[in-house]
Amino acid sequence: MTGDIASLSFEDALTELERIVRGLEGGQLKLEEAIASYERGAALRAHCENKLREAEERVQAIVRRADGTLETRNVD
Repeated sequence: MTGDIASLSFEDALTELERIVRGLEGGQLKLEEAIASYERGAALRAHCENKLREAEERVQAIVRRADGTLETRNVD
């Protein structure tokens, strides 16, 4: 998979990252391919971390009221 990482969902980015890790662990890549894969993997990891942080912020924005109902608030 190639292309713009920013447009990937968390799941797609994680799947590609796992594929890259398997390829690097296999040791069959040429040096330049391994370096390019490692660079893309690092970018995918950062993208996944950002997606997880965004999800965590959304979850934290859900506040339980005293009566037990849930309320959402905007996360700035």
